[in-house]
Amino acid sequence: MLIRNATLPDGRRRDVRLDGEQIAAVGEGLSGEDDTEIDATGKRLLPGMIDTHVHFRQPGAGHKETWATGSRSAAAGGVTTVVDQPNTDPPTVDGDAFDQKAGLAADSIVDFGLNGGVSPRWDPDSLLDRPLFALGEVFLADSTGDMGIDERRFREALAAAAEADVTVTVHAEDESRFNLGARDRSDADAWSAYRPARAEIDAVERVCALASEYDVDVHIAHASTPEAIDAAGEAGVSTEVTPHHLFLSRSNLNDLGTHGRMNPPLRREKRRERVYDRVRNGQVDIIATDHAPHTSGEKDAGIWDAPSGVPGVETALPLLLEEARRGHLSYERVRDLTAANPAALFDLPRKGRIAEGYDADLVLVDPEATREIRADDLHTTCDWTPFEGWSAVFPERTIVRGAIVYERTDGEESFQDQQGRNVRLERPTADTDDEIETGDQGEATEQADTAGEATAEMLPDELVDSDDQSPEGVDSAESAE
Repeated sequence: MLIRNATLPDGRRRDVRLDGEQIAAVGEGLSGEDDTEIDATGKRLLPGMIDTHVHFRQPGAGHKETWATGSRSAAAGGVTTVVDQPNTDPPTVDGDAFDQKAGLAADSIVDFGLNGGVSPRWDPDSLLDRPLFALGEVFLADSTGDMGIDERRFREALAAAAEADVTVTVHAEDESRFNLGARDRSDADAWSAYRPARAEIDAVERVCALASEYDVDVHIAHASTPEAIDAAGEAGVSTEVTPHHLFLSRSNLNDLGTHGRMNPPLRREKRRERVYDRVRNGQVDIIATDHAPHTSGEKDAGIWDAPSGVPGVETALPLLLEEARRGHLSYERVRDLTAANPAALFDLPRKGRIAEGYDADLVLVDPEATREIRADDLHTTCDWTPFEGWSAVFPERTIVRGAIVYERTDGEESFQDQQGRNVRLERPTADTDDEIETGDQGEATEQADTAGEATAEMLPDELVDSDDQSPEGVDSAESAE
């Protein structure tokens, strides 16, 4: 396959030739070696998104999502690799549960990784004997699946991960900081009042200290506060931000209602803006969706009964591409947040770049083909989206290891069945010493040296921690936002 005259994230126009599952060449005036040629004039070509945080709900809750539906949704959104979290039923806390989930993941049309979980009943010996993507997300507070653990168990997990040389991803909230006074409220904003910013900030600071003590790689999942991002960066710990924490705030809860309940919860608008600043300036390492589908019927309950989580695997990259189209983010920054940095942080040496020898995981988009997000058009089993009506740039084609798994032309969509692979079963290293087409080193620039480190000066002093609530749970200022 030859993709001709594509505009890469750094603005260069190049031909990209594929040979089987890999990128064979990147350059100008390349000749094709078969009959498949795509004219990409005026289009953007990016490496496929590596979404390191999804909940595809199998086994145990296939009515919310399956590997078949979730991976199709991922492909339609330009995601070529997903990493599933362990809080399924049964939870992925031992070798048998891992094997069961691996069998279900065979239905995926995109590549995948499987995380292992930690609970009072976990079996680290059998679990760590499996090809884990990472250990986690390790829950330091309650969430879907009742897998929250205490510090003693967390220390046990860190020690086991250090011995096995496995990264630990952490859901960092300190339950002792939860505001019990907010339990008297019934409005949609009560969840944000109940789980205040201070609960996340304190937990991240503690996690960073323990990571240093055990000399283990730790990654902070779904950071929602600028202070947590800063604390992690100062400790050399990587962070991810979700699209919902990047684009939504407590001011959206009047419209979202209980559909806006998530862990960690939405923050004030000013705090959201400061999180966006850190995403833009390089302090945040990756964007991951925390795709957590629940049906609209399940979410349509009281604030204390509705399940936590929102869908996002199909809309994340399209929303970021719309931000790039508007000039709010560079296309290079989108590439780094969604592909290059995840590959570097989580040791995926053949993914995340458009360069010779790398997996042909690619997304082709028309940057001017903006359309509105509509739940009815999405492919997840989950029948709603928090971004209904938002503008986004969706892929024309998504390619996984050289195979077009999703295509949209003239409003008509098609999927191609393809067996996704567990990215940990084979871990070859791309031969970066191979000669790359003259002038095409830019897309292959090493990202690992900067992944996990803050790359910009700290912003001015932060504002008062106004997401934290009084002991009585009074939140009148926030409710009036």
